[in-house]
Amino acid sequence: MKKEVDMLNGSLWSKIILFALPIVITSIVQQLFNTADTVIIGKFGESGALAAVSTNGEIVAMLVSLSAGLSIGANVLISRFIGAEKKENIHTAVASSMLTAVIFDIALAIVGNVAALPVLKLIHTPQDILNHAVTYLRIYCISIPFLMIYDFISAIFRARGDSKRPLIALMISETVNVLLNLLFVVVFRMNVEGVALATVIATAFSAVILVYWLCLEKGEFKLTIHGFDKSYFTQIIRIGIPAALQGAVFCFSNIFVQSSVNRFGSDAMAGSAIAMTFEYFAYYTITSFGQAATTFISQNYAAGKLSRCKKTLRICLILAFLSCACITVPLTIFRCRASGIFTSNPQEIEESCVRIMLILIFEPICSFYEIPASAMRGFGYSTIPAIETIIGTCLFRIVWIFTVFRHFGTLQSLYIVFPITWVVTSFIVIISYITLKRFKRLYKER
Repeated sequence: MKKEVDMLNGSLWSKIILFALPIVITSIVQQLFNTADTVIIGKFGESGALAAVSTNGEIVAMLVSLSAGLSIGANVLISRFIGAEKKENIHTAVASSMLTAVIFDIALAIVGNVAALPVLKLIHTPQDILNHAVTYLRIYCISIPFLMIYDFISAIFRARGDSKRPLIALMISETVNVLLNLLFVVVFRMNVEGVALATVIATAFSAVILVYWLCLEKGEFKLTIHGFDKSYFTQIIRIGIPAALQGAVFCFSNIFVQSSVNRFGSDAMAGSAIAMTFEYFAYYTITSFGQAATTFISQNYAAGKLSRCKKTLRICLILAFLSCACITVPLTIFRCRASGIFTSNPQEIEESCVRIMLILIFEPICSFYEIPASAMRGFGYSTIPAIETIIGTCLFRIVWIFTVFRHFGTLQSLYIVFPITWVVTSFIVIISYITLKRFKRLYKER
């Protein structure tokens, strides 16, 4: 079976679906297994274990976003070389991408371990679960190097149209994750440290599998220790760092939200964590089509096929919105039953349903800023959407917390800021995209 999708020729609808579907499945599988982690720790862990893990949710999401965002730089760089048919540059780009991953993953792992306690105190983690929360986060940070290696190699494979092998590696590793969770938590009676340790081992599995496959590649994609180029490293971080900051800032603002949720006690924390699990399902579906938009546009822009760039944006926007709605609508309708999968506590279920009705149902709106932002990254404009996300999500939410939420002091007044900021950010990103297009900075002839 052919692994690569030809992004430069043929029907875009079928090509985009064929490319994005494994990424969508990868995101869903990853979230399903994360859900299994939550269910296992919630059912078999000690009292407060679920709340300890859930309070780390946005911190972990921020670390994941940093890793995934940085890897976009490697994806765009290699995609451009493929589109421009500069095969002689790809080998050096692959080597430079992997060295970039090594540099940043070590730094993130160290910072994460040092900052674990101060950050958890900063977000008002309740004292009765603080030690468990710190233990979980510090062990989890050991997995960051493996996570970043997985993300960067996945970006390399996807740049050439292969989104299947990252999915296969993830399915293998996440199966290991669930089995180890059952072993550590249910059999060995370990608590949050069992869940975190299982994540580290499973993430290492996924990284090792992809490294092995990359070493087996022939020609320009084969991984070697030689070929680093400083200019390629610069290009990767020029695109990757703004993309990483965009995702990280998004999560950073949510940490302020989590801090506010923590003030309402463990039931609200657990209920919020349950609803957030559903939100991740929906949001990662949108970002999967965002990755498709970035990769397709990078290749076609480098090849000078501008009409395919325009069509890619429209198709990815439609597919992202519809696929997200297919997830959010049923979950909203059956919100109580869905929440009951995680807990039998009526108060936690009620808290989850409150968040679902105020946030999850509006999740498809995210398509209107994620897809245009992804398109701009494909064209090489990575800093612009990052700044706009900082304004539209981070700053707006923080201001809301210290004004509107402080005045009303209810969870409802806190949760409603999410759809509001999605609308604001979408408006800003769409206007900037239209402005760039109007001044022919996107679709200029090459």
